[in-house]
Amino acid sequence: MSNTKSKSIPKEILRVLKSIKNKRARIVIEHIIKHGNITTEDLEKKYGYNHPPRAARDVREAGIPLETFSVKSSGGRTIAAYRFGDLSKVRKGKLKGRKVFPRKFKQGLYEEAEGRCAICNGEFESRYLQIDHKVPYGIAGENETIDTKDYMLVCGSCNRAKSWSCEHCANWLSDKSLAICMKCYWGNPRNYTHIALQEIRRLDIIWEGEEVEVYERLKKMAQEMDVEIPSYVKELIGKHLEGD
Repeated sequence: MSNTKSKSIPKEILRVLKSIKNKRARIVIEHIIKHGNITTEDLEKKYGYNHPPRAARDVREAGIPLETFSVKSSGGRTIAAYRFGDLSKVRKGKLKGRKVFPRKFKQGLYEEAEGRCAICNGEFESRYLQIDHKVPYGIAGENETIDTKDYMLVCGSCNRAKSWSCEHCANWLSDKSLAICMKCYWGNPRNYTHIALQEIRRLDIIWEGEEVEVYERLKKMAQEMDVEIPSYVKELIGKHLEGD
């Protein structure tokens, strides 16, 4: 299948593509303009991105349509690659990209959350927490004004997990309903009805400080019963609720 290279891109669209400011998105765009596509291997080995779908997502969030397809890596594995989709569908209203949040705004979120990740409830220094749209930017876009109710702070690990889950959700791929997102664990972890439209409930538990001793006891007991710790914890909770 032929690839879209710069010679076949209308000059007006080419100017739009080259106007994107986001660094990761710009790298992906410039590579595709030159080579016709970019693979996850390119993103990892040539540009040092350990989470290639995040870079592709930046392009889509900038209003530029991308198609995902499969290719063979240099080692013969099947990997993903990206190329421009229908460039007549460029969403010019999103070309300005995401807002740059004032430091004071993040500090307000940090104080409101008492320094904890909204997903796993782990306690972190401010620099290790990232401002996250409760409803993914790819669905809700950006409001003219910023309001703390639309955002939360999440750690890097939870942010990556949310990105992967959202990008594989049917709502993300088709309906793009804000209401569905706000009933999802990733958008409303304290009061949700589904996780990416699946009938799933999730509980993240972090043991800190003196609590680590409790975790080690649980770990030892689970090992003695030859079960994984999450299964053992669920069993204990089940017995407790049944009154055993």
